[in-house]
Amino acid sequence: MKSGKVTMIEVARLAGVSPMTVSNVINNRVRVSDANRERVLGAIRESGYQINLAARNLRSGRSGVIGLAVPQVANSYYGMLAALLIDQAERQGYHIAIERTGTGTEAGATAIAQSRPFQLDGLILAAVDVDPLTTPVSSQSYPIVMLGEQDAGGRFDHVMMPNEAGTAAATTHLIEQGCGRIAVVTGPHLDRLTMVTRRYNGYRTALEEHGLRLEPELRFVLESLSWEGAREVGRRIADAGIGIDGVVALNDTAAMGVVRGLRDRGVAVPKDVRVIGFDNVSESGNFIPSLSTVAPDHSWVAAKVFELMLARIDDPAGPPRQYTAPFELVRRESTSIPDRA
Repeated sequence: MKSGKVTMIEVARLAGVSPMTVSNVINNRVRVSDANRERVLGAIRESGYQINLAARNLRSGRSGVIGLAVPQVANSYYGMLAALLIDQAERQGYHIAIERTGTGTEAGATAIAQSRPFQLDGLILAAVDVDPLTTPVSSQSYPIVMLGEQDAGGRFDHVMMPNEAGTAAATTHLIEQGCGRIAVVTGPHLDRLTMVTRRYNGYRTALEEHGLRLEPELRFVLESLSWEGAREVGRRIADAGIGIDGVVALNDTAAMGVVRGLRDRGVAVPKDVRVIGFDNVSESGNFIPSLSTVAPDHSWVAAKVFELMLARIDDPAGPPRQYTAPFELVRRESTSIPDRA
């Protein structure tokens, strides 16, 4: 490409599409095929074409910024999702503004209320627990996409994790590995439909399907959803002395903490107890032992969230849509059958 300012016509020529297609990609005005979008974005990168975001946003009456509200910013899981969403935003010419909400039923409502004065084009709300009664708006009055476990009465576009199916698969994997006394490490509340209850229900379903009893003494509660809190739970599992030979943990952070707590008491994983997590965060593959886990397709999640957000911005009156992420079970050292030779 020649030096100097690159024009939209030159980008169109390089991509092999019309200038109108380039304009549509840049301004997100109409649906463009994935193949043409990728060609245009590739041509923009190759040519060095500079999108005038200020002019585009002025014409459209938008800020070009989408909020992302997460309970924690130091958490590996939310950090991974934020990185993927930022990549998706950059491909579409948007920016992401991140806000920490904390946990609790009012955190989502607070994030929504605080985001509106900042003139964001929309809000991606990653919520652990949302109370529909405290959520002040609907997706038709303000573009919101839920990335969490409870959808506030079905009022918002929502991308969920495969909580029940994933945890059921994790529990079944331990049963197939010969475990007969499988503990579950979970959160403190089972009286609301949240990520905690959904994953517990998956554990319970797998036990029932394989003829195993649901025993209250095998439920270990994380009072603190932290690595240290999970480490203490691992010690409690070891000290219980009730023949536990498998553990299904709420997430990977909990699973790794449990492994450390078991080791504190001289219990080896997987020789004595097999442990499996959920989320497939980057640390899980490098942990010792490497952690078996339920691995949702996080790239799919980020792409679907942003697709829903753009559709909601363009059509605020459309009916809310809900999707559940696909997943696979990743088998690693923490659940492998020890060599008996």
